[in-house]
Amino acid sequence: MTLALLPIPDSEIIDLHHRLSSTRWARLPSGMGSTRGIDADYLATLLNRWRDGYDWRLHEARILSLPWETVSCGDHGLRVVHQRASIEDAPTVLLLHGWPDSILRFERVLPLLRDVNVVVPALPGFPFAPALTKPGMTVKHMAAHVAEAMSSLGYRRYVVSGGDVGADIAEQLAMLQPDCVAALHLTNISPLHAVFADRSKLDADDLAYLDRVAVWQRKEGGYIAEQSTKPHTLAVALADSPAGLAAWLAEKLRDWSETPFPNDDVLTWISAYWFSGTIGTSFAPYIEFVHPVPYVPTPTVLGVFANDIKVVPRSFASHFVNIQEYVEHPDGGHFAAWEQPDRYVSDLRRALAL
Repeated sequence: MTLALLPIPDSEIIDLHHRLSSTRWARLPSGMGSTRGIDADYLATLLNRWRDGYDWRLHEARILSLPWETVSCGDHGLRVVHQRASIEDAPTVLLLHGWPDSILRFERVLPLLRDVNVVVPALPGFPFAPALTKPGMTVKHMAAHVAEAMSSLGYRRYVVSGGDVGADIAEQLAMLQPDCVAALHLTNISPLHAVFADRSKLDADDLAYLDRVAVWQRKEGGYIAEQSTKPHTLAVALADSPAGLAAWLAEKLRDWSETPFPNDDVLTWISAYWFSGTIGTSFAPYIEFVHPVPYVPTPTVLGVFANDIKVVPRSFASHFVNIQEYVEHPDGGHFAAWEQPDRYVSDLRRALAL
């Protein structure tokens, strides 16, 4: 199946620069920093760089040079980065990204995994994927698409690694294809476990964790409320305004990471959404609800990073996932594969050894 990933036309870059030059700044109280969302000074610096100095073509060339393939599955196929191992009979790992990112989450781990086969799908509705034109793309459907793609590539047994939305998909995939998924490597479990947990079966430590999750949800979870209820309203604004899109995404990239993102990396991740026009469809995992898997018996390595959002304790996670190893890292944030690639890969290799 041929579905080539092509360079962005010059006209779209010109249009982006025009929109950035015409940004209408919101009138907001000054001196608030990031207490009410994106820091205005940081955003101004970011947008100025996006308009003057940032070279999309440089980063685009690097992205296009990745070993892309298109695999037949579903209605439109699935684009994947498929890095084949340098040795025969190598094990295989499947890397699943989340939101608000893309396959770019794993750029820094690819060079560390030359000795294994690596498949990184551009998930339906996200940057670099074929357009998502129909509703109903739940994480369970995404898992089914990924499973079909792995079969088409000839892989019958593999380890699945992921975080954020990727963890939800990994759990679903392990239940859909238990004979194929040898082990899981996760940086979080599905957040829906906290929503549907039977509190009567939890101990004091687990209940304290749920209390922390509730506090986080009240303070930081506004984006979930909008993306899971009225995503099309939000999508109109973000798809039309690069300033709005940058504010929505950069706030998360900055606040959820411990290792600061260089501005050009932030802009590359945002540009992937802008040029693909996928911000609205990337909300699919939020609006297209499916119940989480009650319990995943697949052997699992859970690697948690100290400054991630809602760091899940082993005791709570063990109610839902078969944890063989629980690895606590003293630093690192939500985007562990990007922030701490060596540690991320170390945990992944633990899963390969199960």
